[in-house]
Amino acid sequence: MWALVESNNVTQVYTRPKGLTIGDVNYPSNIFMLWTSSELEAIGIYEIVINNSNLKDKEYYINTNQSFAFADGTVTASYGTATAKPLDDILFTAQDETDGLGTEGEVKQSGIRKNHISNINAQAAGILQPTDWMVIRATEGGTAVPSSITTKRAAVRTKANAMCTQITNAANVDALAALYEYTNTGTESDPVYTRPLGELPQVD
Repeated sequence: MWALVESNNVTQVYTRPKGLTIGDVNYPSNIFMLWTSSELEAIGIYEIVINNSNLKDKEYYINTNQSFAFADGTVTASYGTATAKPLDDILFTAQDETDGLGTEGEVKQSGIRKNHISNINAQAAGILQPTDWMVIRATEGGTAVPSSITTKRAAVRTKANAMCTQITNAANVDALAALYEYTNTGTESDPVYTRPLGELPQVD
């Protein structure tokens, strides 16, 4: 990206090369590719430096739009302070209903915790699904489910419940995000990446 700087202020941002007019001069789009940085800056065009220090994972945070500033010969695009998404559902209040914003007790803004729990349960169901027919067959009076399969299926349900409990117990958005962060618990030559949430076992 590039920015047009006039009187030390960013007046235009270009996300791609384009023809432009500065003062009384028309410039073709290829100047962005053919001219050196010094040549572009001489007419007020600066390549934008991206500052992502405040940018956070969109799964857990709502980021601001970028703002552009010119200082010390550099145009910087940066984000403001991100806002954590609600962990649990926010409901309409009685005052909200009075103000015509919604019905008291209904969901005003969905929390992200229940989505994570739903994802774990969906993953567990997907792992169990290929052997569900064995359980149905046994229930309807057919061949018993092999004990090895029964044990593995139980392990999936147990781990899924434990993972959902971890998610339920997360105190805030950062604690929830930390459950998914992989770290190397092995060595540099033989890395083993694990996360606090763990992994669902397989049934095969």
